[in-house]
Amino acid sequence: MATILTVGIAALDIINTVEHYPAEDDEVRATDQRIARGGNAANTAEVLARLGHTTRWAGTLGDDADSERIRASFRAAGVDIAGARTVPGGRVPTSYITASRATGSRTIVHHRDLPELDAAHFARLDLADLDWLHFEGRNVEALTAMIDHARQQRPGLPLSIEAEKPRPGLEAVLERGDVVFFSRPWAEAAGYTDPAAFLAATLPHRARTVTWGAEGAHAAGPEEAPHHHPAAPPESVVDTIGAGDAFNAGALHALAGGGDIHAAARSGNRIAGLKCGVEGFELPPVH
Repeated sequence: MATILTVGIAALDIINTVEHYPAEDDEVRATDQRIARGGNAANTAEVLARLGHTTRWAGTLGDDADSERIRASFRAAGVDIAGARTVPGGRVPTSYITASRATGSRTIVHHRDLPELDAAHFARLDLADLDWLHFEGRNVEALTAMIDHARQQRPGLPLSIEAEKPRPGLEAVLERGDVVFFSRPWAEAAGYTDPAAFLAATLPHRARTVTWGAEGAHAAGPEEAPHHHPAAPPESVVDTIGAGDAFNAGALHALAGGGDIHAAARSGNRIAGLKCGVEGFELPPVH
């Protein structure tokens, strides 16, 4: 197994399940509520740890009770957070999620006033024993500096970037990754409704995937035509929150084991499917 560092945010997810999404100014009763740790890189780190990898997470946390709750969840999942930065007086970002039983949709309102990880803190982390480095594509200026540092300190260290939401300047930074994981919203924001067409036109010199919900994922290696990999849905869908993060973990699981981008997409689909069949990220055994 590999030693993998993921860099990004952690958040507190407050998840309310309702029979149907409420109309504006309506009041509905939640059939269930749970509170969990969220954040893309944080979730990906947990799934990687559950798959047997030595996993670390770097990001920022506050010194409030909710941040301590998140620290405890990382420890319970076996994720090393020694590289995290504590912001004095900071409060953990919070996502308020409404999950509809009728449609399976999840509507998210996110609030954060906690600064993200800065390049100076990242430069103090020990990258010597890493087999893989994975970034959420977020703060462009800091991300650029962190990639520069990683390339200088560990030439040849495989590096992946998640491109979930378009941000000014981020597309140029994606060229710096060895592997890029795109989301459907990113492709649609670029004007594409066909995932294969999107991949064919985007970063042709890089290995890349784009997830497309129930349709699975498309993947392409450098200078390759995209190939479709079908989804691997569970017998019964229980919880789709974090499915994309689980896909990324499954893909990294394959890549860190020497697989190519197509093995990564198949593995990502499989792990995302397992995740959708359970609440949270306590996956069944993976063989």
